[in-house]
Amino acid sequence: MSSDSGPTNPPGTRVFSAAELAQFDGKDDSKPVYLAIKGVVFDVTKNRAMYAPGQGYSVFAGKDASKALGKSSLKPEDCAADYSSLNEEEMGTLNKWDAFYRKKYDIGRQPTDVFLS
Repeated sequence: MSSDSGPTNPPGTRVFSAAELAQFDGKDDSKPVYLAIKGVVFDVTKNRAMYAPGQGYSVFAGKDASKALGKSSLKPEDCAADYSSLNEEEMGTLNKWDAFYRKKYDIGRQPTDVFLS
């Protein structure tokens, strides 16, 4: 008999809350810079300058940028994990960004994917 207590993550997987992810927003040089797409957290530290405060992609740092990426938006209010309102074209755009980040960045490519809770 098994008890269904909800979804589980593979061993070794780190799960971030939105508040935890927000701590990796590029404002503290001693910490890596993370963003999430479709619930998967990516380490974008190797391009820290692009995500630094005041830079073009800073709006994504420390957040789930799914909706904003789908809409091709740099508006802070569009940085939301809930992308259910995206239309078909925007979903295609989001999926392209997801594929790009999975190829380019370390976290999210491995079996020990890091998820946003």
